[in-house]
Amino acid sequence: MPRVIFSLPDGSRRDVEGEEGLTAMHAALAAKVPGIEADCYGDCACATCHVYVDAAWGDRLAPPNVEERSMLAEAPHRRPESRLACQIPVSAGTDGIIVRIPA
Repeated sequence: MPRVIFSLPDGSRRDVEGEEGLTAMHAALAAKVPGIEADCYGDCACATCHVYVDAAWGDRLAPPNVEERSMLAEAPHRRPESRLACQIPVSAGTDGIIVRIPA
C-alpha cells in the first residue's frame, strides 16, 4: 500500500499506509494522526486537514481546485505549499509523499 509520511509539529514523524484511491486525510484518520481533525470528513468544506506539502512533491500534485483554494484562504498559517489532506490522493504516484502538519 502507498505511504503518506506525516511530519508532526513536535518534529516526530508518522509513516502511514493508505488504501489506494482514498486520500491522505483518510489515511491520517485511520491511523489517528494528531492534528488532522477532518470536521467535514473530506467534503472540502473546512480546513481542518490543512497540511504543508514538502517542496519535492508540490509539482507532482494537481493544482488546488476552486473549492480547495477557497478553504485554504480561510486556513490559519497558510503558506504557498498549503494543501488540504482531503484533496491529496493516495496512489502509487504519491507513495512516500511528505506532508507537514501545522502547529
